[in-house]
Amino acid sequence: MIDPTTLPLPSAVPVFPLTGALLLPRGVLPLNIFEPRYLAMIRDALAATGAAHRIIGMIQPRRRNDPAPLFEIGCLGRITDFQETEDGRILLTLTGLSRFRVQAELDRNTPYRQVIADYLGFQDDRDTPPALAPAARAGLEDVLKTYLDTQGLSADWDAVQSADDESLVTTLSSVCPFDPPEKQALLEAEDLAARAATLTALMTFAIGPNPSSSDGPDSSNRPTLQ
Repeated sequence: MIDPTTLPLPSAVPVFPLTGALLLPRGVLPLNIFEPRYLAMIRDALAATGAAHRIIGMIQPRRRNDPAPLFEIGCLGRITDFQETEDGRILLTLTGLSRFRVQAELDRNTPYRQVIADYLGFQDDRDTPPALAPAARAGLEDVLKTYLDTQGLSADWDAVQSADDESLVTTLSSVCPFDPPEKQALLEAEDLAARAATLTALMTFAIGPNPSSSDGPDSSNRPTLQ
């Protein structure tokens, strides 16, 4: 089995600019690839050797036009599972390795964009982070309950309470319906404690003043947050 913490990190990285998509270190992002340029990117990544093997970078564009300027920070991911469909799509699972800073965008002869990635300042991304302070974990769970009510969502609360700190923060950061700049703030948070604090603040802001769950939809018909 490959140990992701020992994988070398490539300097030149093909990137998938995708608004609202958040990949964090050790997080998992499922992707449905169907555009020809990104199908080419995935096939090239699968065929690559050395540090670039199965590696792409996820990053948000600053605007929706194409090509758009990129945010400065993205996250490197390794293709850990993939399946080609009969209609030509590729369904894949991307597992986060480390954040990176875009040092420069490369002139390229590929249909997809490539950047020079700088990993300085993100060395700790490959290590398991320390646990949250008990008060921070309790505060996150308390805010989450109200946030789910106000958003008309539900969750498996046993799973929430049994999840380790990093898994919970990473999952909530990825699946909660935050705006792209808010997703970027979660990505750029310095460490797990800072990300948990940012997540708690974003949910608190979304709740707004004087929340009331009585005006929300019937819980039996709510979508489940997974």
